[in-house]
Amino acid sequence: MGLKDEDKKIEKSSEEPMGHGTLSRNNSHSSLSPTEDDEDEDKNLELGPMIALREQLEKDKDDESLRRWKEQLLGIVDLEEVGETTDPVVKIMNLTIRSPDRDDMVLTIPENGKPTSKGPWFTLKEGSKYTLVFTFRVNNNIVSGLRYSNTVWKTGIKAVYSRKQILGTFSPQAEPYNHVMFEESTPSGMLVRGSYSVKSKFVDDDNKCYLENNYTFDIRKNWL
Repeated sequence: MGLKDEDKKIEKSSEEPMGHGTLSRNNSHSSLSPTEDDEDEDKNLELGPMIALREQLEKDKDDESLRRWKEQLLGIVDLEEVGETTDPVVKIMNLTIRSPDRDDMVLTIPENGKPTSKGPWFTLKEGSKYTLVFTFRVNNNIVSGLRYSNTVWKTGIKAVYSRKQILGTFSPQAEPYNHVMFEESTPSGMLVRGSYSVKSKFVDDDNKCYLENNYTFDIRKNWL
């Protein structure tokens, strides 16, 4: 969620290197330019069955070198948070709005993604700087390529802002993750004040949607 200009739709796309417990890949030049032989091999490639993360971790567990290699690849995985199935479980718990002008606003995200308040979910002050922080938990299996997207509409006007951002790849663990987004600024002026509608999603590399969050917020002259 964010705004730069009422009249202009702005799209952002970024990738951030993640810390412990995450994976990242960089394609080489050759990997981006497959040959005809590569394409023929891809057509004949038959992938084996998906294996649950617990089964993968318990394989060769007595082999110290393999255990260390898996830790380097996957990070320290909490087996208490790993299930018997292959599907990751991601729960988006909180949205925190940080601004140097006020105390943090911590908003609990309902499981259905729809805040129960009849009015705006929160209010931003015009011309203020703010940062969004998402708190979420990952269980059962690794979630690959988790990304966030959102679109903002001003009441009665076409979409004024759109954004996509990759959060990263995360291993199951007991402690929640906190992902800090880029700092943004709200526009200022009488014309930008009012109510805005937001539709945001969290999806992974397989386009599995973990949360669709729909809400409204206001931009006003002052903080409430």
